[in-house]
Amino acid sequence: MPPLDNSPFAKRIRDASRPPSRERPTTPTRQIFGIGTLDKEDEDDERSIYLSSPSRNKGKRKMDYGDRYIPNRDDGDLRTSYNLMDAGGPSSPSKQTKVIPTDSDATQEQANASFNTIVRKEFEPGPSSPSRRGRSSGPPSAPSTPARKRILNFGSPATETVLGLDSTASPAYALSPVHPETSAFLQSPQKTLRHVNKTPYRVLDAPDLQDDFYMDLVHWSSTNILAVGLGSCVYLWAAHTAEVTKLCDLSEADTGAVTSLSWVQKGSTLAIGTSTGHIHIYDAPKAQLLRTYHDHSARVGAMSWNSYVLSSGSRDRTIQHHDVRAAGGEYRRLTAHRQEVCGLRWSGPELGGNGGGYLASGGNDNALYVWDARWDSMGVSSSAGSATETDSRPLWKFREHKAAVKAIAWSPHLSGVLASGGGTQDKKIITWNTTNGQIIHELDTGSQVCNLIWSQTTHELVSTHGYSSTSGQNQVILWRFPSMEMLATLSGHTHRVLYLAMSPDGQTIVTGAGDETLRFWDVFPRKAISEGSGGPGTPSTRRRKEAGRLAVGGQIR
Repeated sequence: MPPLDNSPFAKRIRDASRPPSRERPTTPTRQIFGIGTLDKEDEDDERSIYLSSPSRNKGKRKMDYGDRYIPNRDDGDLRTSYNLMDAGGPSSPSKQTKVIPTDSDATQEQANASFNTIVRKEFEPGPSSPSRRGRSSGPPSAPSTPARKRILNFGSPATETVLGLDSTASPAYALSPVHPETSAFLQSPQKTLRHVNKTPYRVLDAPDLQDDFYMDLVHWSSTNILAVGLGSCVYLWAAHTAEVTKLCDLSEADTGAVTSLSWVQKGSTLAIGTSTGHIHIYDAPKAQLLRTYHDHSARVGAMSWNSYVLSSGSRDRTIQHHDVRAAGGEYRRLTAHRQEVCGLRWSGPELGGNGGGYLASGGNDNALYVWDARWDSMGVSSSAGSATETDSRPLWKFREHKAAVKAIAWSPHLSGVLASGGGTQDKKIITWNTTNGQIIHELDTGSQVCNLIWSQTTHELVSTHGYSSTSGQNQVILWRFPSMEMLATLSGHTHRVLYLAMSPDGQTIVTGAGDETLRFWDVFPRKAISEGSGGPGTPSTRRRKEAGRLAVGGQIR
């Protein structure tokens, strides 16, 4: 029989009879990061330190997070949470930036707006709906133990007035899965939208149509004749017969290529600007040259008529006014711009033209000037072949654009309202109130603004675009004024849409681009009433009075 001294039973007896030690048995210690020691009792803390150090995680046990994934969603911005916004995050209401999509229309915009409204009404209850989602608009209360409630409880709505069941409008009796406010919104009448045909009804080839931002080679006359400059030739296209005739070939006179065209407001007189600085005045039906001016020393890229006065802007940085009735060479010169004058527009006859009104000029120096050009202060010289230079102080000087200002258009409905567009480095459309010099609306389109024109029948604006790094390129955009809401985008051109003109009836626009095509679009509705020529009771006079009431301060009411 083996002895019991070394048996486990004997060892337990000896341990029980041994007197307790006064000192606590020590355990091996280890250094952590070389500072201090760590007992074995702090092993859990040591493990947490190891887990927090990537360099010492190797070979250690990893934490177990379980098999459940709970997303963290920001309750403060539902549009970001539900992916209804761009990746850039929410924008402030004051920032007016429009990213032009490849294809957009009013129907799509209205559908997006309706969807956003429904989401807001469903997930953002107002103070009048405290019962939604069990949320309360007041301060949070202290937690309390809920009272016992029977699973099967019989009661009538009349006795449960606390829950609001005594009203037939209570959500408990709703037959729709959405809230009453959302249901009322869906059943409310929506705004009637105007259909815009997004396909051109005619496409014409225009060989040698220059892809030059500083030229103006397409213009539509009041007699329904479209003039197009192709190289050194000018062609006329009759809209009612689709007949094409050649007006002139400037290569025979060695006066350079055609750089700008402009019809007189009423009549068949056409002004032709050339790359050498010459201006030719033609009687289009007779194909007869009436006048030639040699006062500019560089190309003429912008021209505009005001009754019998022709204004021209050139690369020589000057603006010149010629009275075409005079046989001599009298003219007035303005020299405020520091670089090429690439945009020029007179206010229309219905807004004070015909020997008065205002002239807007835009230049490659990023400046937009407005001139008060009443004929009693013109100061036209009486000696032939000479020029009278003014003190070159415009009425307004606007320098908010950061690129060349070529796109300029006066509103035919609101007196003193001017729209301007900037080039590649600017990409903005700004509407101005020239009666007080304030900005009505500033819109960042995200693409180069090449041309602007107002509708004659509605408060709408058409813009043509070119280069863009953030949105669709080479598009024609229809905007509603003054909200500058995008109504439609017209696509089809493969190059910058540099040229824009409108038919005399105000329904059709024609666009030209460097792809050497002209596209005709039916955009605007037909005129409701014919325009009068003047007088206290005519529609045009009433419209001018209404425009004066609408334009107040820097806002349009």
